[in-house]
Amino acid sequence: ALMFIIIPNIGKMKANFEKFRKGYDGFIILFSIFLLAIHCQVILWNLGTEIQPNAIVPVGMGLLFFYLGGLCEVIKRNRLVGIKTPWTLSSDIVWEKTHKIGGKLFKAAGAITVLGVFFQDWAIYFVLIPVLSVAVFTMGYSYVAYRQEGK
Repeated sequence: ALMFIIIPNIGKMKANFEKFRKGYDGFIILFSIFLLAIHCQVILWNLGTEIQPNAIVPVGMGLLFFYLGGLCEVIKRNRLVGIKTPWTLSSDIVWEKTHKIGGKLFKAAGAITVLGVFFQDWAIYFVLIPVLSVAVFTMGYSYVAYRQEGK
């Protein structure tokens, strides 16, 4: 929790960070609720009510990914939060392009991840495959956008 408070005060682009501060604060709240849900699941399990993690984690992670997708669409260039590749950090245009498409893809990944609750034996794949695919794609996309901007 302290890191969430400290992070916005680090770096050269604090002014940009303040432009999406409400979204960042919303993420902190959502993330805290997710951790609370996991904590409650563990406590209930130890009290004898065995709620499977695969019934909670895909929904929580899906909501986090979806929210991050929305945050990506409004986030301004900074060195602490976002899709931070050397190419996105070098240009506002590349940052905007990458985060626009990355936001849509993270939202889609969130929706797919939530479906993991219906396929609990495969839930880990519903969490990992979409988010890793989005991460790899956005890294490649940011490089391509950077090269196109240079031409």
